[in-house]
Amino acid sequence: MTKTLEYIFDLAAPNGYLAWYPLKQIIARTGAQLVVTPVFLGGMHKLTGNAPPMMRDADVKGKVPYAALEFQRFLDRHGMDQFRMHPALPFNSILLQRVLVAASDEAERQALVEALLPAVWERNIDCGDAEVVGAELAAAGFDAERLLTATQEPGVKAKLAANTEAAVARGAFGIPTFFVDGEMWFGKERLEQIEAYLGGGRP
Repeated sequence: MTKTLEYIFDLAAPNGYLAWYPLKQIIARTGAQLVVTPVFLGGMHKLTGNAPPMMRDADVKGKVPYAALEFQRFLDRHGMDQFRMHPALPFNSILLQRVLVAASDEAERQALVEALLPAVWERNIDCGDAEVVGAELAAAGFDAERLLTATQEPGVKAKLAANTEAAVARGAFGIPTFFVDGEMWFGKERLEQIEAYLGGGRP
């Protein structure tokens, strides 16, 4: 039976970018169904007491430099030479996340992720500027006016908040978080375990 992998996702997380591309390969190899659930990372941090690692671990000697080393190793391993750390990090992603919520279906949502990840993490666009985001959407072939208008609709705003609260209620505290069969995995480092599980083995 085909398994469903749910990706709890926010475009503001650099590790969300790193996980996306290997994850797609895992989906292709295993035949699993991918579902993207947009959440608001800022809201998740507030609900859980979490914080971006470079802020949370700033006073732990050696931890931030080592995390940066592992981050670069992951980039090198997967050939992600276009990645550029966003100079505004941590930035407010609520506009982008509402765009994902406003997608007409799962296929469009994943296509939006494909289009917006490089815009954020390779070209470092201003993620809070509706005009800039709209230009990216239009250039990628989306109906930018429809999507941006929808970001102001109460239903879209409420859905993003509900997604965030529900993810936290299930144990999520950061990005990337994955759920398969009700089990949670956190971090790009868990991708091999997830593939083993999807393939019928235990992680």
